[in-house]
Amino acid sequence: MKELSVFDIIGPNMIGPSSAHTTGALKIAKVAYQLAPKKLDKVTFILYGSFAKTYKNHGTDRALVAGLLGMNQEDERIKDAFICAREKGLNYEFRTSDSAHIKHPNTVDIIMQDTEGNTISITGSSIGAGAINIDKVNGMEVFFNGEYHTLLVRHQDQPGLVAHITNCLNNWKINIAYMRVYREHNGKMASTIVEVDEAICSQVLDAISNHIAVQYARIIH
Repeated sequence: MKELSVFDIIGPNMIGPSSAHTTGALKIAKVAYQLAPKKLDKVTFILYGSFAKTYKNHGTDRALVAGLLGMNQEDERIKDAFICAREKGLNYEFRTSDSAHIKHPNTVDIIMQDTEGNTISITGSSIGAGAINIDKVNGMEVFFNGEYHTLLVRHQDQPGLVAHITNCLNNWKINIAYMRVYREHNGKMASTIVEVDEAICSQVLDAISNHIAVQYARIIH
């Protein structure tokens, strides 16, 4: 059985009234920030369950925008996140849904669109004490929680691609903690998620991306 620390019980230190509704929300959006296209133009947040009911009163909306701007959980600018977004020209909107088809009450879809109309989306849940799960990327069911340095590779499902990823990591002596491959259909698109013990440098990312079957690779620190 996992031992609980005091931080698991009271949650991390952050500006805001609730670790589940602020810290967790910010962490989900920070993951989105690291996956976002370079020329991010518009973001839509779709809130479910408890998030949908309390997001304005609990500061979830500000935390989500702050995370998408790359802020950390102790950043004093969180309370001014809307102003910062306007200054950066980031358009955003919040929607709510009463759908019951969610894994956790504190769930949000983050749909990001660049200036050319391309979109990237994630679905994340804040599961308490500031901990999160990422449940979907671009509509594909996945799982990671941000506790490790994480590599996400979107690629064609073909023989040798996973070996290419692991060889690149091995060349830089990066130890793999967990690895999962998610496929849409056999031979179509797939997503490989690798959680590792060491930080992943840009050279590793370049080496992985330098494969004709790789659509994109992202690092989530």
